[in-house]
Amino acid sequence: MEESLGVIETLGYATGMEAADSAIKSANIKLVDWVYAGGGKVNIIIRGDVAAVQTAVDAGVNAASRVGDVRGQTVIPRPAGDLGSIFPISPSEKEKN
Repeated sequence: MEESLGVIETLGYATGMEAADSAIKSANIKLVDWVYAGGGKVNIIIRGDVAAVQTAVDAGVNAASRVGDVRGQTVIPRPAGDLGSIFPISPSEKEKN
């Protein structure tokens, strides 16, 4: 079964770290990657089952909002398989083993 995908976009590295830390602590998810998107924006990318990803995104957004700006968030329950070849949303090789 394909894991759902969650993304939190923040302004600033410290805000992104706060979002990632809170997301990981709140639910059984995997932190896939963080991406510096330019202009100070940092995207935190997580994977897991739908309920866990939704819980983690909500927790990450709430925590990051207390520290800085959250620019966006999304949860995609069943992302298309082709997205992984374009965006860094697939679990790393370390996590697969």
